Amino acid sequence: MVFKFKWVVPILVLASPMTGLAQDADTDLAKKLSNPVASLISVPFQLNYDGGYGPGDGHREVLNIQPVIPISLNEDWNVISRTIFPVIWQDDIAGESGSQFGIGDITQSFFFSPKEPTAGGIIWGAGPVFLLPTASDDLLGSGKFGLGPTVVVLKQDGPWTVGTLANHIWSVAGDGDRKDISSTFLQPFVSYTTPDAWTFTFNTESTYDWKADQWSVPLNFQVSKLVKFGDQPVSLTAGARYWAVAPDNGPEGWGARLAVTFLFPK
Repeated sequence: MVFKFKWVVPILVLASPMTGLAQDADTDLAKKLSNPVASLISVPFQLNYDGGYGPGDGHREVLNIQPVIPISLNEDWNVISRTIFPVIWQDDIAGESGSQFGIGDITQSFFFSPKEPTAGGIIWGAGPVFLLPTASDDLLGSGKFGLGPTVVVLKQDGPWTVGTLANHIWSVAGDGDRKDISSTFLQPFVSYTTPDAWTFTFNTESTYDWKADQWSVPLNFQVSKLVKFGDQPVSLTAGARYWAVAPDNGPEGWGARLAVTFLFPK
C-alpha cells in the first residue's frame, strides 16, 4: 500500500484545479498587457533596431523605457500615466553624421479612463500628451516642447483585443532655429492571447509629419510569452517590423524588436 500511495500523490497534484487557476491568472495578465489603459503597473524595456538610413546605410538602436502607472481617481475613473523614455545609439542617420549616444525626447501621456467598459464592451481613455525636449544631442531630439491630445479605444472579446491608439503633437516652444512640429501618430492593433499566455500581436506605429507631408509606416509583428521568475511575472517579447513607407533618407527594409516587461499586479 505504501508503494501505491507514493504514486497516487503526484497524480492528484497534477490534476489539481490550482494549476488551471494559475494558468487563467497568467492569461488574464497577458491580456491586460494588450490593453494600454489596463489597471496594471508595468515597466517595459523595449529595444528596437532599424537600418537603411540615408546613403551611408546608417542604423539606429533605441531602448524605450516605458513605465505605465494607473492612478485611481475615484470609484469610477482612473488616470493612466504612460511615459516613453528613449536611450538611443545611432550612426550616420543623416548622411555622414557620425555616431551619437544618449537620451532622446521624452513623451508623456495621461489617459483618463473609466474603470469599467461601456455596455457594449468598449474600453477607452483620453487626455493630453506632452513632448519634452530632453535630448542630450541635437541629432537625438527635436529641440521643441510639444503638446496635444491622445486617445485610445479598444475592445477585448475572448482571446482577441482590437483597438487603436492615436495622438497629435504640435510644438509650442523650444529652439527657434529648429523646425516646428505638427505630427499625428496612429497605432491600430490586433492581438490574440492563448490559454497558456502566449500573445501574438500585429500593429502599425504610423506617423504623419504635416510639416514635411510625409508618412512613416512600420508594420510590426511580435510574439510575447508571460512567464514567472519566482513570484515576479514578466513578459518576454520578440518581433520583426517592415518599413512599408518611410521618409526620405529614413529607415528601410526590416527591423527588429526585443522587449522585457515587468508586471506588478495589485
